[in-house]
Amino acid sequence: MFVSALVLSGVLAAAGQAAPPARQAEANADTEPAQVFGAEPNPTGDPIGGGTGYRRTVAKPEHVVRTAEELLAALARGRSKDVVYVADAAEIDLTGKRGIVIPGGVVLASGRGRDGSKGALLFTTEDQRTNGKSVRFCLFRTGGPKVRVTGLRLRGPDPKVRGRYQYINSDGVQCDHDALEVDNCEIWAWSHGGVFARTGARIHVHHNSIHHCQRAGLGYGVVLNKAEVLIEANLFDYYRHAIAGTGRSPGGYEARYNIALKHATSHVFDMHGGADRRDHTNVAGDWIKIHHNTFHAPQTPVVIRGRPTKACDVHHNWFVRAASKRRAVRQKNAKGNLHVGRNAYTKDKTVK
Repeated sequence: MFVSALVLSGVLAAAGQAAPPARQAEANADTEPAQVFGAEPNPTGDPIGGGTGYRRTVAKPEHVVRTAEELLAALARGRSKDVVYVADAAEIDLTGKRGIVIPGGVVLASGRGRDGSKGALLFTTEDQRTNGKSVRFCLFRTGGPKVRVTGLRLRGPDPKVRGRYQYINSDGVQCDHDALEVDNCEIWAWSHGGVFARTGARIHVHHNSIHHCQRAGLGYGVVLNKAEVLIEANLFDYYRHAIAGTGRSPGGYEARYNIALKHATSHVFDMHGGADRRDHTNVAGDWIKIHHNTFHAPQTPVVIRGRPTKACDVHHNWFVRAASKRRAVRQKNAKGNLHVGRNAYTKDKTVK
């Protein structure tokens, strides 16, 4: 099992230092002599990756669920503003269940990080061969807007690399509505994506530990299609792409205060272009903002595989293994609308 606290004790040595609020840091970024680069100063107020010290845990209600039957029944009758709380020590096998609906406005919660709790474990072992066919399922999906998934451990069936379509592919949480929030979870072993935002706006994926989503040709921590997502203060490791997008419009993401650790099989943050979709365009999403992240993997940190319709801005990141802008940020298949500002490079944190 992945224990983010052990990693963070070394990586976030600077996190205890005082940092300005996020808005103030952004406002002062181009005027203060000492600018902030990378994720470690972390002005969010909660630990990167969530867990111990996370403040927005959900209070445990009088009634909690402990079994698969209780969980499915509670979700089936859930209404907006209901909390479906899974007992902190519960380990629930949901193998064979697909597309479990979380109704709009419902909070699915457990207590990760509170009083030493790991949070309830919800998992599936569905991992059959597919004989080369593209077959994919999700464990949970949104049934309306304003769903929140928080404080849980969500384990998929396959933490390995393997061939793209040798086995069934899986997503942990699939979104088709606005205002999904996924926070303070540990999410791993989903061969397609930990969180898959198919459609929707104002989606917020933050303070999660997401790892071992690394299927060959797929393997995304967070992936979006026609969606707009804020991806903030997550800890990524053992991924193909920590963040990826299909590049379809409307769509874009802002990634800030994330740490991408070293175990990558391809470039770290991605946006597909028209050549990948074969739609006779060079479009790579509408907008992308990548700032105040730390990249430890030796692979190229950022690859934009086309031209965003508006802009891609990359600034105030720390590229630990890249020595220059050319090695840190790459644009393929089309040029334009890519702006690379001041970033820090190498272990020495040289600013260029």
